Amino acid sequence: METILITGGTSGIGYSIAKKFAEQGANLILVSSNQQNLAKAKSELKRLFNSYIITIQQDLSQLGSAKELYQKVQERRLQVDTLINNAGFGLVDATEVIEYQEDEKMMILNMISLVQLCKLFLPDMYQRRAGKILNVASTGAFQPGPYTSTYFASKAFVLSYSKAIRIEARKKGVQVGVLCPGATRTNFFPRENTQPTIDAMQPEVVAKIALRQLQRNQGVVIVGLRNQITQLAPAKLKSLVVGRVKQREISKRKTEDHLIL
Repeated sequence: METILITGGTSGIGYSIAKKFAEQGANLILVSSNQQNLAKAKSELKRLFNSYIITIQQDLSQLGSAKELYQKVQERRLQVDTLINNAGFGLVDATEVIEYQEDEKMMILNMISLVQLCKLFLPDMYQRRAGKILNVASTGAFQPGPYTSTYFASKAFVLSYSKAIRIEARKKGVQVGVLCPGATRTNFFPRENTQPTIDAMQPEVVAKIALRQLQRNQGVVIVGLRNQITQLAPAKLKSLVVGRVKQREISKRKTEDHLIL
């Protein structure tokens, strides 16, 4: 039976992917920075499915944390057949307003830890000439994002990096793909301090598409027909729209904060 490691596996898209794999009877390694969330996710999945589930608490927004996670997996003598780099978060505000420490944590989580986990697990997969990696990016990867600049840039990095190592890995029997969902109803928005759009997708739908991507060995998948059509627009136009939308969100948030005070 395959073993699937999912970062950010206790909520949103990550948890929904975990449920899909658990339904198939796969073994799961769920990774999160929050022990309480890990315990809750494991309890719920064990109640619903007959899967072997291991939880590992690891804050991947800290430098060196990816290597620590890999070492914990090695200490347990676990073979990871599929790595799903799902953990990530975004920040919305003017670049000079967002605190540097928060931006730094986001860059470490969204990019550095993702790269390190790929680099650590790929050699094991190459040796077996088998394995799968799915990196979760975003539709924000396809254009700059005013007022969410670092987040969009981090996802552009994930997209480019994943496409590159896919070419390397396929020669060694390993598949690499990148999933690009749009707005999804998850804890991402509260963390970003914004509200999901009306057309935001359910994480269960995104998870279903993710599993289909893995099964079909697809390289880049943009989730949802509307998101696919949107990518046909010029990047400059999309950036202008993003900027206006995020400015409205910031203004709304500041108005609400003022009313509370």
